[in-house]
Amino acid sequence: MDTPIIDFHAHVGNARRGRHVADPDVYIRIMDAAGVDKACINCIWYSDASVGNDLVATFVDRAPDRFVPVAFVTPYYPDEAIRELERAFDQLGSKFLKIYPDYFGRPNDDPAYFPIYEWLNDRGLAVMSHPTYPFDPPGTTMLKRYSALSERFPDVTWVFAHAGGAGSRRLHGAVEAARALPNVYLETATSESNDGAFEYLVGEVGSERVLYGSDIPVFDPRHQVGKIATSNISAQAKRNILGLNAMRLLGLEF
Repeated sequence: MDTPIIDFHAHVGNARRGRHVADPDVYIRIMDAAGVDKACINCIWYSDASVGNDLVATFVDRAPDRFVPVAFVTPYYPDEAIRELERAFDQLGSKFLKIYPDYFGRPNDDPAYFPIYEWLNDRGLAVMSHPTYPFDPPGTTMLKRYSALSERFPDVTWVFAHAGGAGSRRLHGAVEAARALPNVYLETATSESNDGAFEYLVGEVGSERVLYGSDIPVFDPRHQVGKIATSNISAQAKRNILGLNAMRLLGLEF
């Protein structure tokens, strides 16, 4: 298909799985094999967020036409988080933020995250995270959580990693939130995908708020691209999901 392909969800660094992604040249070969033009790369593997953000910067320096920098910070270090956001966005050129509350042990609507969201809200930026967690209080729904977050931080764009998570219940919960909240986007990397999943997403939410992602090195990007390319949705919907939506959201040029 003649369309830009931008991977919105990609990790770099020496993680437990896929140690090869510490090497940008190997990463580029993998992207080429999958037909991916640009990868939005983050590094969440280090407790010192600046170490991961610096590693992302080395990839971008190696191939600025192939890698899009994504920042990471953690509320474990509240005195450092805002300073690192300023460095990552103003000096390193990050385009959005990745957070990982699983490490923090508290969900992404915990008040510890609010100073980070206030900073993003002032700039109208996006943040990607898992939308639910094993430690959520009973009765938590994505709609309830993100309705409250969107009311408090109306200029933040919320990207649900894995379109809410594996399983039809989480997918339906993500769709419910996206239908109600125009600043919610759904990213597509999943280890499982029922027949008709992308048709369902496009039919319920539209193709303009769905973003292709692979979660590389956890998943093979060839499989993740293939699920979209072979779905029974329009050619324009595939173009939107595979790259055009990311370009619009992040202000990328091709």
